[in-house]
Amino acid sequence: MKFILSLLLLFAPPSYCAERIVLSLDGEWDITDSKTADRLPTHFDHKAPVPGLVHSSTPGFADVDLFDSQQVIQNRVAQGKLPQTALVRTAGVPRQDRNWFWYRRTFDIAVDRSVAVLRINKAQFGATVWLNGKKVGGHLPCFSAAVFDVTNAIRWRGKNDLLVRVGAHPGVLPESVSAGTDFEKNRWTPGIYDSVSVQLSDNPVIESVQVAPHLADSSIVVQTRLRNYGSAATSFQLTQNVHAWKSPDVDGSATPQAISLRPGEAKAVTQTIHIPNVKLWWPEDPNLYVLETRTGGDSASTRFGMREFRFDTPTKRAYLNGRVYFMRGSNITLHRFFEDPKSGTLPWNEHWVRKLLVTIPKQMNWNSFRFCIGPVPDKWLDIADEAGLLIQNEYFVWTGHEWHGPENQVHFNAAEMIAEYSEWMRDNWNHPSVVIWDANNETWDPMFGEQIIPAVRSLDLSHRLWENSYNPPAGPDDPVEDHPYEFQAMADGGQEFNMTSLESPGGITPGGTTGHALILNEYGWLWLNRDGSPTELTKKLYPRLLGENASAKDRLELNAYLLAGITEYWRAYRQYAGVLHFVYLTGSDPEGYTSDHFHDVERLDLNPEFMDYMSNAFAPMGVYLNFWKPSLTAGSTQSVQVMMVNDQPRPAEGSLTIALEAVNGELLGEKTTKFSLAPLGQQTYYIDFSVPETTGKFLLKAIANETGGRSGGSTISRRRVNILAAKRDTD
Repeated sequence: MKFILSLLLLFAPPSYCAERIVLSLDGEWDITDSKTADRLPTHFDHKAPVPGLVHSSTPGFADVDLFDSQQVIQNRVAQGKLPQTALVRTAGVPRQDRNWFWYRRTFDIAVDRSVAVLRINKAQFGATVWLNGKKVGGHLPCFSAAVFDVTNAIRWRGKNDLLVRVGAHPGVLPESVSAGTDFEKNRWTPGIYDSVSVQLSDNPVIESVQVAPHLADSSIVVQTRLRNYGSAATSFQLTQNVHAWKSPDVDGSATPQAISLRPGEAKAVTQTIHIPNVKLWWPEDPNLYVLETRTGGDSASTRFGMREFRFDTPTKRAYLNGRVYFMRGSNITLHRFFEDPKSGTLPWNEHWVRKLLVTIPKQMNWNSFRFCIGPVPDKWLDIADEAGLLIQNEYFVWTGHEWHGPENQVHFNAAEMIAEYSEWMRDNWNHPSVVIWDANNETWDPMFGEQIIPAVRSLDLSHRLWENSYNPPAGPDDPVEDHPYEFQAMADGGQEFNMTSLESPGGITPGGTTGHALILNEYGWLWLNRDGSPTELTKKLYPRLLGENASAKDRLELNAYLLAGITEYWRAYRQYAGVLHFVYLTGSDPEGYTSDHFHDVERLDLNPEFMDYMSNAFAPMGVYLNFWKPSLTAGSTQSVQVMMVNDQPRPAEGSLTIALEAVNGELLGEKTTKFSLAPLGQQTYYIDFSVPETTGKFLLKAIANETGGRSGGSTISRRRVNILAAKRDTD
């Protein structure tokens, strides 16, 4: 029935076509390359997927992603791998004999409509379009949608030839345009990496719709941008109806509004729609609605969720729908994963993405991610909405701070960045999963707080707060990120660090002294490649931690053990509104600086040690065994401190056990007490534990079991400990 309806719409006379027709152009495209930009190619001997990246073309292109960015060159100079003379003031140095890639595909139109709009959701590096040999226009930003009016170039009821030129590397873009700045990304792969479509409609056209929930009165504020592309004035009624996702029943409507538009005129219309008996969007229950907008000539469906998310400086907490809500999760640096040899077409495989964003996060007790230094395809945010994830959405800016030196700073053009951020927000602001706008990563540049954020903040009718990295927060309740990196100094050859050095935490970020809410979204400095070998940043660390002869298995186990302990620690002290580990998905490369924890990234199999330890460390009922002594004395009594937190909005109670296990799992001793936690509360327990008369290597555990098992089972915190024989009195 749905297919028949589509055919009726496609072949219906124009006067009956009130619905928008969206023609997807995703699929296999022809592709070729060139050195020059001004000669349209006529011969194509490669194929490439759209959406996707050029490195997935068949046959492949030589040196397709080789580009040394300005930031990576700075890193290599600092490491002594390159001389000072290698430093550049440009975006970087291409290592390939081309500047451009050209995508081509044909499509048929079997209907007459008044307006045709081409939408390329995201392409890098820049996109310039020709349709049927006519140049339509260009769009330089790499992280937002390129939208073109192709009405005057399209062939109605005929075959159309579409040509899209993208830069082969960031060096082809003007200096004012950001292609992304990253000190740890070694390769830069071009491509149309998000969906492409042609939208067919009649006037007046719906250019965009923004939906902003208002929970106080169970309403949404809807801002609709309309345009009359025609040569004659038009009068019409704008209608708006809300229904639950996957249900046609109308839950709320706006009073139809009579509107007139002159030829070429655009207008923004703001309306309020009340939704009785509204059901909120929560990570635990991500309820979604759909707004249907119609003009008589065009239609649009906008999915949204009823939720409000904010931070509060006096309490230093995050609030979801008016309730304190603790963020637990990790980071995804997708644009670094793009350079991974195994990435291929995985980011556009829906089954793979759903396992990445839905299945595994639930197993890991995560409710949040930072999409770090680089955007994701739109489909990822659709899935995040359905999964109930809270997303800190970060723009692709990392320019560093004083340790990179002022002479190496990237200097942005404020007007260009304001335009880019405005488009980026437009593309993402209807996603309930997007709860934080993140302007940049580890960047010191007053332009963001003084010019860019103030210029774009009011565009978002949902009033999301902004995180501004190492710059001072730009708003009174904006949060601040913290990156303590406990093992960094030791990895650099400096003072040894061990977990006994941990003391009551406080933000060390430059913004930590402001008193604003803190988000811990990077910590540890313990990365290992997927095969268990140290990364570029940890080559000196693991020999100091384990010795020169440690195995990959030893390193992977220690990595999981230490990360879990640090995670438990930061959560236990409640100094952070959110704790997000770094990093869940990224590239893994012998020359890479960081890596993720996948044993097999194509199958999305996590290292079992990481999954075991970190799923406990992020459990909603958190347990921190505050004990890091390397040894105990046989036959002694040890007072053990256990700190517990409850991230749930209900009380929790049950049993808390201190247990000592041998390497083979044999239980050698235990002591149990009761625990009770208030909703969203924390509590510390001191338990006197009798150390048995034995010696050797053991595992000391704190095990919390909630009465009734409502938390999904036990939460375990573990510490390695040696038991030594008591010293004999020789007198």
